[in-house]
Amino acid sequence: MATGTEPHLKKGTDPGGVRHGTRAAIGAAHLRTDRWWVQPAATAAGLLAFVVYSTWRAFADSDYYEAPYVSPFYSPCLAENCAPMRDGPNWEIFGSWWGLSPALLILVFPLGFRLTCYYYRKAYYRGFWASPPACAVAEPHATYTGETRFPLVLQNLHRYFFYAAVPVAGILTYDTVLTFRDEHYAWGHAGLGTLVFLVNIVLIWAYTFSCHSCRHIVGGKLKHFSKHPVRYRMWRWVGWLNGRHMLLAWASLVSVALADFYVYLIASGAFDDPRLF
Repeated sequence: MATGTEPHLKKGTDPGGVRHGTRAAIGAAHLRTDRWWVQPAATAAGLLAFVVYSTWRAFADSDYYEAPYVSPFYSPCLAENCAPMRDGPNWEIFGSWWGLSPALLILVFPLGFRLTCYYYRKAYYRGFWASPPACAVAEPHATYTGETRFPLVLQNLHRYFFYAAVPVAGILTYDTVLTFRDEHYAWGHAGLGTLVFLVNIVLIWAYTFSCHSCRHIVGGKLKHFSKHPVRYRMWRWVGWLNGRHMLLAWASLVSVALADFYVYLIASGAFDDPRLF
């Protein structure tokens, strides 16, 4: 119903988007009176902090290994210029020609998995691009093409990054098992770092399994759950995790940064790893 306050449009013009001619012509930018901008601003600040920290650590190429701990940013270490990791997953696939930080060889997979994640897409679309900035708040862009054009069409690679993220999580699990050794590689020991790595790997697996692609792989193509009781139970469990996907996304993001920072502290000599037993 017209109210008499609608913005006047010249005949034949159509601004598109939320001002499309078929939509209600409301003059106000939005009708929300709460502090709707707090959440996208906090999201942008949190993501930016992680980007700055991870970029620094990825290019630092130092203080990422102190027996028995190896930073999750650098594992598996695939270059010849990696710090020595006895009994560790150091395959040296890339020879001496690789002169950059070895973290740049592996971070593309977990970061690609998170960058294309459905939740993270919503988070940084709102936080950085204001697309849209919040529910019931119009975005400032004149046109909208969704994820149908380059580079956003690459978001469809998410399912393939999931396949790459699973073995990476498996290797980080192996790294966590190795933390039950002391600096002389004797088993039956545990330090504070062991606890840090345990919490981190649990959160990484929980986030990985809560992925929408994982939920689809487990039970998305089934027509009759009654004929697949095991997969149905797995689908229910993954669905329960999926309902907490946002929480797990943030918790695992913080935990992986803390695990790396912990290794940095002990490798740089700023902190001695306390032994629990």
